[in-house]
Order: sequence, then C-alpha cells, then structure tokens
Amino acid sequence: MSDDVSRGRYPGYDVLDKRNTPSWNDRTRQVIDARLAVEDTPRFFALEEWRTLRALCDRVAPQPAGRPRVPVAALVDRQLAARKTKGFRLADMPQPWDAWRRALAALEEVALRDHGRSFAMLTASDQDAVLQDLQHGKLTAAALDGMPPKNFWDAHVNHDVIGSYYSHPEAWNEIGWAGPASPRGYVRLDLDNRDPWEPTEAKPGREAQTERANKRVI
Repeated sequence: MSDDVSRGRYPGYDVLDKRNTPSWNDRTRQVIDARLAVEDTPRFFALEEWRTLRALCDRVAPQPAGRPRVPVAALVDRQLAARKTKGFRLADMPQPWDAWRRALAALEEVALRDHGRSFAMLTASDQDAVLQDLQHGKLTAAALDGMPPKNFWDAHVNHDVIGSYYSHPEAWNEIGWAGPASPRGYVRLDLDNRDPWEPTEAKPGREAQTERANKRVI
C-alpha cells in the first residue's frame, strides 16, 4: 500500500497505438474498447459503499497524478453488477456481491468505531491499518456476519482489485506489456528476447533513445 510506485520505465510506449493495426483482431478491439468506456461511477454499489470502495482501491492500487486514471473501483463494480463469478467459491464465503457488501460495511463500521470518521475520510495511514487487519484476518466487525476477513482479502481484494487494475491498457503501459497476443502470437520466447512489437525498458542515460524507439513499436 505504499505511495512509492515506480512509473515511466517504458517511455514513449502506448499499447493503444496497436489498436488499428493487425496486432489486434476485432474481438480484442471490442473487449478493450468496452473496458476503456467504463465511467468512474457506480452501478452496483450505493454511494456510501462506493466511497469506501474508492478509498480501498486507492490504497491497494495507488495511482500517481499526471497520467490517465484506471477506474479500478468502477471495474470491480461492473463485475458485481453483471453477477460475474470466478467459477469457484470457498465454502465459508458468500457470493461475491454479498461478500463485497459485508466487507465494505465492516470497514465503515470499524472506521467509525475506532476513529470516529468514515473510512473514506481517514488518513492514509489509518486506512492502511484497517486494511492490514482485514488482510491478516484480524478485523472484527458485526457487518462481516461470520465471513472470514482474510478469505475475503485473498479471494476478492487480491483478485478483483489488482486484477481490475492490470486489466487496463494504462497499467499495461506501466509494466511494458504489449497487450493481447491475438492474432500475432509470440515468436521469441527466450529470456530477455523481445518480439519486435514489445517495448524496451529504459536504462539510465538512455531514456531519450528508448522513448524514440518505443514510439515506433506497434
């Protein structure tokens, strides 16, 4: 949950430059276009739940100023609105939509009980402390209604929040991922051996050259 997030390792690279090239097929374009069209507003959650979710996402997947924001909370919200599941569920866990509602209510309950303020209004360090209790299974709240907090963290915070963040092209630019490999496929599979459509990571003193090279990568 640190604010010290490394960015800019792939200067000049934008995976969306591939959109109108043979690198992506029509189905890939449809999926990514739908993801990019998600507005940062709730459809499933009530407004109070939405504020808590936004605060949680901002601590688990912090994003720097100065670049397009990945709507992590909205991507989680849309999964729940569509009643999407993972294809499995632990025996002591409710359905995802119920699990999320219980967990968000528990965060709010603990914030009000221990700090006298809504979770979204806590300092970053106090939010982290509450979330760490959730992560380590130490959070106690009536709203959990018997749901194990650590199981919620493992099954939903790790999967839904982190998965939503890295499902977005803006996050792909951050980690230098060249996007879906359909229809092109990978050819060079050896360690540190890039295909021509993959970006180059900048090395100290070579940022400008790397940026020029990455701007040509499609």
